[in-house]
Amino acid sequence: MIARFLHDRNGATAIEYAMIASLIAILLISALTGIGVKLEDIFVAAEAGFQGVTP
Repeated sequence: MIARFLHDRNGATAIEYAMIASLIAILLISALTGIGVKLEDIFVAAEAGFQGVTP
């Protein structure tokens, strides 16, 4: 029973997939945060361009 437990690789595979998924999530979060900051700058500049414009 112990020998079978030591040779079982299913848990290791699941952990590897979890590590890959967490790495992808971290990369996505950091990339989207950077894009969000740039988009915020664009919208602030656009808002500043519309200041003083009356419809």
